[in-house]
Amino acid sequence: MKKTFVLLILNLSLLFAQGNQTASFEELKYQFMKNITIDDSKEIQYKQQKKKTGLAILYSAILPGMGELYAGGYSSGKYFTIADGVLWGGLIGVTAYAKSKENNYKSFAQAYGSVNLNGKDDKYFANIGNYLDIYQYNRRQELDRNFEDIYNEQTHYWKWSGQSQRSEYRGMWKSSEEAYNSTRFIVGALILNRIASIINAIRLVNAHNKNLKKELGWEIGFNYSNTILRPNNLSMHFVTTF
Repeated sequence: MKKTFVLLILNLSLLFAQGNQTASFEELKYQFMKNITIDDSKEIQYKQQKKKTGLAILYSAILPGMGELYAGGYSSGKYFTIADGVLWGGLIGVTAYAKSKENNYKSFAQAYGSVNLNGKDDKYFANIGNYLDIYQYNRRQELDRNFEDIYNEQTHYWKWSGQSQRSEYRGMWKSSEEAYNSTRFIVGALILNRIASIINAIRLVNAHNKNLKKELGWEIGFNYSNTILRPNNLSMHFVTTF
């Protein structure tokens, strides 16, 4: 709230002529009340200038740097916006690369391992890189008594020609998984970038609002007027803003 109170603290009439001594008390009271004003436009202006922390947080959460722009400090916020753009570009690029690698190892498994791709989950494609064929895999599960993990030999069949072929597939699968894992770090960086932008935006909003308070102060002025109703009038005005 910012209101300007113009308080007429002292309204002294210095009467130098005999005819002016007839001024009534009601007239002086009227003049006093008329000079007490509240400027509501200042209040509206203050509300428009004051920044809200909640909005700064929301803007930075949506797009880093926008909270700083709202707070009037985009000179530092622009770096968060640039970082966000770079991270999104990296995420899109790495995701596309990982998907390409995934398509490659699946095509390789289908062509050289006689794999039927329909209905297979990620665990299946990881397992076929560790065993030469489905028979070796199922025997291992039987020995470990993991009977629920045994594959159907008709629907989940695969067979590599040798260890070198299996290792080649395993390398392709591993490259894809590493790329997908990298996307998690990028997503984490996107989140951290937003958190950093939010903290910076809050700091700027607080600084902005604090600077508004520095504009508050006191002002005392004196006015002299000589009119029919207020002859030889000396007034002292006391002004405060908050």
